[in-house]
Amino acid sequence: MPYTPGESLGGLRVDLGAIPLGGVDSTGVAWALQELQGWDSAEVRAEVQQRDADHGAWASPVYLGERPISLAGVITATDRASLDDAMERLRAAAALTDTTLTVQETIPKQATVRRSGKLLLQHVTDRIATYSVMVTAADPRRYDTALQTGTTMLPSSTGGLTLPYTLPYTVSATTVTGAIGATNQGTFETRPVLVIDGPVTQPQVLTQMPDGSVRILAYSQNLATGEQLVIDTDAHSVTLNGNASRRRYLSAPTGWPVIPATSTVSIEFRAAAYNATATLTAQWRSAWI
Repeated sequence: MPYTPGESLGGLRVDLGAIPLGGVDSTGVAWALQELQGWDSAEVRAEVQQRDADHGAWASPVYLGERPISLAGVITATDRASLDDAMERLRAAAALTDTTLTVQETIPKQATVRRSGKLLLQHVTDRIATYSVMVTAADPRRYDTALQTGTTMLPSSTGGLTLPYTLPYTVSATTVTGAIGATNQGTFETRPVLVIDGPVTQPQVLTQMPDGSVRILAYSQNLATGEQLVIDTDAHSVTLNGNASRRRYLSAPTGWPVIPATSTVSIEFRAAAYNATATLTAQWRSAWI
């Protein structure tokens, strides 16, 4: 039967790169999704040590491991040439480099995956083939597809009442708080990417946690006009102008900041000297376990 491009085949929809598993692509090829495994839970790393001369064991901290994901189903095309083309596109989508896998749940979520097993493709007829794909997400979190972002300048206050004054008078002032409110709506902590644009002198990023504690990231160098510093709080990397590592100049004396599950933190921008054009941008996605 002919299919309409963009049509849903019912059930769950998973996009592997540009391949709409569970839907019909722009060429009219239908990608039926019959199996999705691994999206329910990541691997777990945990150890227990048996108690000496006592009942039970001592439990170690538990950490999530990688998230292997397998996808399987049926490809239906209008002719042999379209089927062969679809199979080639699937081989390319299950890449050896980072590919975005998106699961269209009520809140769509995504993971970054790479091929981690043999891709199985089998012709059934000249128009139908079966497929089985194994990919793995090194980061076990399932992220919101919507990227959240906030930008602030250094804190300042301008305007207000100037003496001497005459009646009647008005008082007006503009205040920049130098803070970004970052909310994680998911069930697992998420880690923001922080972008500082110069000029700025010895910038600091302070994250006010929900329990009142503060996590400080302090950069000991200065940024000139046009320079940009990117701090990835997940990778613990610090990159200047897209290519130069500056990790050795950043200290995190109270730990790297995170945004806990179902919580809001205040990300504050500070510096050794005020500059009106310096900015801090925070980027993050809500995350689920």
